[in-house]
Amino acid sequence: MLDTAIETLSGHTLGHTASTDPQAAQLASGGGHIVELSGDADWRDVANDVRDAIQVDVRFGKFSDGRGFTLATQLRTRLGYNGRLRAVGDLIPDQAQFLRRVGFDAISPDRTDLEADWTRALDRFSVVYQPANDHAPVAREQAISQTPIVSELNARYRESDAMSILTDAITNTWKGKIAVLSSFGAETAVGLHMISRIDSSTPVLFLDTGRHFAQTEQYQRQLSEQLGLSNVRLIQPDAIEAAREDADSKLWKTDPDACCALRKVRPLNNVLGEYDALITGRKQMHGGTRVSLPVVETINARIRVNPLAAWSQAEIENYFDHYDLPRHPLSEMGYSSIGCWTCTRPATDATSVRSGRWVGQEKTECGIHAPLEAEH
Repeated sequence: MLDTAIETLSGHTLGHTASTDPQAAQLASGGGHIVELSGDADWRDVANDVRDAIQVDVRFGKFSDGRGFTLATQLRTRLGYNGRLRAVGDLIPDQAQFLRRVGFDAISPDRTDLEADWTRALDRFSVVYQPANDHAPVAREQAISQTPIVSELNARYRESDAMSILTDAITNTWKGKIAVLSSFGAETAVGLHMISRIDSSTPVLFLDTGRHFAQTEQYQRQLSEQLGLSNVRLIQPDAIEAAREDADSKLWKTDPDACCALRKVRPLNNVLGEYDALITGRKQMHGGTRVSLPVVETINARIRVNPLAAWSQAEIENYFDHYDLPRHPLSEMGYSSIGCWTCTRPATDATSVRSGRWVGQEKTECGIHAPLEAEH
């Protein structure tokens, strides 16, 4: 709720009251220093400036310029800044919730005659559907009620085959509110073929990282057309964020986790709120964190359905042969798991499907299936 006990109208608080905002109290007593940043500042360039600041002001030159929102998120999540964060400049009440969600504690708008409008804007929504800096999506509130649902569905699907699981998920349990997450990789055709037999209009989300092999892009078009998939969505990273965070296109080499966050994790999170459940092609045979993969699970309080969880490599091969499905062009070159060209090599271990991913690194997953706390 908007609180003017600490500051005048030109400094509404977004997240704390006077009694719970120690930074504001310290500032009021003359302690600490304030750093002001332009909304187009690069978070990496200002790291030393903000590290010991008790308050950081991010200036919005125009309300239509969203770079200040991005900067706030980066200060909170990349630099771990936990001081007071204030938005100043050309701001409008419609932005109140967004300011709060990306980590701002207070605002100092140029216009000082809209107090009632700011108050109404801050109270407009009681729940949200996508995670942000505040880590408070409504899905988290639903998690408790989803737990018995997950247990019930795993029990129901225990004796079901993949086709039956998918049919129930798509036409019954999450009808109209479920999507498929597909990499259009080496094993993709199996699950997508099943889905095309059930409902070819089911949304298929393809994370277009801008770093895919040309063969993967070709395969995506070929397979979609052959299976009649009519609702393939290309999910791309934010162009402004990509230009700022990976200007030299070497982020994959200097910080692969940050690259995955930029090109996969955040873009997927931006659309997850549109669906109640997501179908994946993950399997226990992939090893690592997938060894005990259940058919239905929750990740960040959102449902994942893994109909092929218990499938073996032999079952995958048999399905390809039985339905004469096209193979990914790189499969015959030894690629058994295919991601971005920057971080994928032919399998280095014939017994490990994912041994060609992030070779020589401890990294084994991109992060889209990781708990929120583990994401960069």
